[in-house]
Order: sequence, then C-alpha cells, then structure tokens
Amino acid sequence: MSIRPIPTVTLNNGVLMPILGFGVFQIPAEQTHQVVEQALVAGYRHLDTAASYGNEEAVGAAIKASGVPREELFVTTKLWIQARPGEDVAKAAFDTSLTKLGLDYLDLYLIHQPLGDYYSAWRAMTDLYREGVVKAIGVSNFHSDRLVDLIERNEVTPAVNQVETHPFHARFADQELMGERGVQIESWGGLLYTSDAADDL
Repeated sequence: MSIRPIPTVTLNNGVLMPILGFGVFQIPAEQTHQVVEQALVAGYRHLDTAASYGNEEAVGAAIKASGVPREELFVTTKLWIQARPGEDVAKAAFDTSLTKLGLDYLDLYLIHQPLGDYYSAWRAMTDLYREGVVKAIGVSNFHSDRLVDLIERNEVTPAVNQVETHPFHARFADQELMGERGVQIESWGGLLYTSDAADDL
C-alpha cells in the first residue's frame, strides 16, 4: 500500500514544512523509539520534540533505525530557557539537542516559552540560522504582544509560532496577526487537548 505524501506549507524563508507533524510530548523515553518508528512507517515525516520532553535521544535513535533518508524528514525541537541566560548557553543547548538527536542540522528550532532572557536566545538562534545548522527558527507559546515585540526588535522574523489552538480555542485574531506578520501558526493540542497537558507546555 502506497502512502500519500503529507502536504506542505511554505514558511517565510521559503522552507517547506509538512502541515501535519507527530509530537512526542508526554511519551516516556523508553516508549518513544517504537512509537516514532511506527509513525514514520505510517507516513509521518515531521517529528516534533523538545529538550524538556526528555526523549530527544529516543527520537534520534528511531530516525536512525527507520532508514528514512534525512532529506525526507522535517525535525523540530525546542529550546528550554535556561536558568543562566546568555547566547553561549542557548548555543550549547542547541548543540546538546543536536547531539542527542544524532543529526547534523535541524529543520526548525523554537524557543519553547517566552520566559527569562529569550532575547539572548533569539540572537543565538539567529546566528545558528545564518550558519546553516538550522533551516528555520521560531517560537512557541508566544502571545501576540510578545511576538510583535520580538519581530520589531530583531532582523529575523520567526518563521513559526507554535501555540495551543483547537476547535474550542481557535484564536482567530492571533491567526490574523500572524498572517499579517508572515509568521506561520502551528497548532499544538489540535486533535487532543487536556488541561493537565497545558500546564507543562
């Protein structure tokens, strides 16, 4: 049985991102390898993890074991704002995630939440983007005021803002603003939402 490819959306820098991704939030590390392998067999090519999920290594191992060519995959992970701020700290966190995933580059790297010194983190991510080790950079859980402020104070506009959105929380005004600013909205919790999960994202 052939698997139809998942459609893509073009980000503000020309990068193509599959519109449907497989997230591994709340999947225990010891189960992640098998689950991700099954997702890849089912046809998923966009994988979404985060440093704070504790399962980047398992995602990387599943990618390696799958035999799916790297160029067919779109891999996202997220920077958790560190207790100690600074661009060097953010870059070290990126290197750690890349090593755990066993990859040479990322397709998308997001600031997980607008906490702490995320301006330093954004400057570091901009450097990584310009170096070519990540194809696109963005943010997660940024409300419109924080997003606009970040855009207006930096040269590189986030390609993505990954936020909670689903039929009970459509966020039409936020979607309109992101469209005007050239930021692609990406949903978490779009299919299955629990209030307990929201506390951790």
